[in-house]
Amino acid sequence: MRRALPALVAVLAAAGCATVPPAEPDTGGPTMTVTAPSAINFHFPFEDADIATLSARMADGQLTSHSLTQSYLDRIAALDDGGPRLNAVLALNPQALREADQRDAERREGHIRGPLHGIPILIKDNIDATPMATTAGSLALADHRPSRDAVLVARLRAAGAVILGKANLSEWANFRSTRSISGWSGVGGQTRSPYALDRNPCGSSSGSGTAVAASLAAAAIGTETDGSIICPAAVAGVVGIKPTVGLVSRRGIVPISSSQDTAGPMARSVADAATLLSVIAAADAKDPASGGKARPKPVDYTAHLKPGALTGARIGVLRRTANYPPEVDAAFDRAIEALKAAGATIVDTAIPTAGKWDDAENTVMLAEFRPSLESYLKDTDAPVRTLSDIVEFNRTHESQEMPYFGQDLFEQALKAPALSSAAYRKARDAARQLAGPQGIDAALKKQKLDALVAPSTGPSWRIDTVLGDHFSGAGYGAAAVAGYPSISVPMGDAHGLPLGIVFLGKKWSEPRLIELAYAFEQATHARTPPKFLPSVDDAMAGR
Repeated sequence: MRRALPALVAVLAAAGCATVPPAEPDTGGPTMTVTAPSAINFHFPFEDADIATLSARMADGQLTSHSLTQSYLDRIAALDDGGPRLNAVLALNPQALREADQRDAERREGHIRGPLHGIPILIKDNIDATPMATTAGSLALADHRPSRDAVLVARLRAAGAVILGKANLSEWANFRSTRSISGWSGVGGQTRSPYALDRNPCGSSSGSGTAVAASLAAAAIGTETDGSIICPAAVAGVVGIKPTVGLVSRRGIVPISSSQDTAGPMARSVADAATLLSVIAAADAKDPASGGKARPKPVDYTAHLKPGALTGARIGVLRRTANYPPEVDAAFDRAIEALKAAGATIVDTAIPTAGKWDDAENTVMLAEFRPSLESYLKDTDAPVRTLSDIVEFNRTHESQEMPYFGQDLFEQALKAPALSSAAYRKARDAARQLAGPQGIDAALKKQKLDALVAPSTGPSWRIDTVLGDHFSGAGYGAAAVAGYPSISVPMGDAHGLPLGIVFLGKKWSEPRLIELAYAFEQATHARTPPKFLPSVDDAMAGR
């Protein structure tokens, strides 16, 4: 359920949109009834429309940013607030139509800001974007209104994007409890999969993935520490790019881990994701991960959309990343055959250190979380200033904030080693080495590979408010811990639930990964739009 803002209600009323629901948190989200799709008009003229097409239509006068933005607002009202109630959008930008009008006026004057001019984009709600609150899904930050945009949001606006609103997320980016429910937050309630409304959207960029899949925006921005772009992209049947840590500035983003945090694009095509990445990637002297002299020169990633890029490529196949169900293995086998047919040489391989970094990663994230978070809270003048404050807030508001799971990770983080401690430094160095130079790099070098591939994760699981998430595997962990790039692309489905293939490469290898991912996408065209089914169970049973 979206939080209502007085100005926002007025804007939507003037625009003829549905009234925004009241501000109470939708803590009953996972058990709410859903509307059958037959009761809803799903026709939408911009369903699955890509950025290039929308931009071309605006350039030749067939479309305005105002009408496009209004269309997305109407679709959000129909599918997110009503109908299947996807709960993907946590808050709308009360100035979205005003921004769109400004872009239209600039276009009439011959001023085009950049490749996103007039394009409506959703932002995950752990990223600062004025004038909206940044809540990270927590009621403790419900009134937190940073005075300036995150660096990446400023770059989106400079390139002409219209910030449509904020996407729901797993509260605190899934770093509050080991028993969390992906896609649930105290502010936003439970986001649902648009493919089967009783299924989980994965997280923590849950709303971003669902919104993009359902065409609630042209594209979205997510964030990842370990899997939070790749997993929701995969189960939503969209493309997600998790960049090299430092390629995109993290300033203005609610943090977890300075070693692993990054933001990245989520879109319905590799081309759209590459367009967004070209805009948001930039050096930031105030972000210590930005790369310094080791950072490559700025890249137009759309120049790497090469359909023939798999010809002659050497692709390492990671077959034992998890105990996946047979449907995932079968889809991955078909993906491998598609890679072969497109000209790639397939080499079975393994990451020699797989799993050996788990304990070190856990230590690193727990140790980095509190100081990183408290620095952000201070810098953005948040209403709470310490992790202890948030822990106490959750205890005081237990029925609203902890109806399904607790805050054990927060409590562990309060007791974690200091960043100056030998225990932390040892864990940080071990995690980086085991996942990076001794892991991904070693596998690539040994057999002279261009990239590694694996299933991104398993199919979406049923939303479970008792036991929490049911992950069936993850192919993205090594890249997350190493701080290396990864890209998830749709590769098929299991009983109508999307599946993704993840491409992993060495640090700063985004151009090559985009080439390979794009070539695979063009060879397979595996993405299918969602049908908003209440469940896939009836279809599986032949009913």
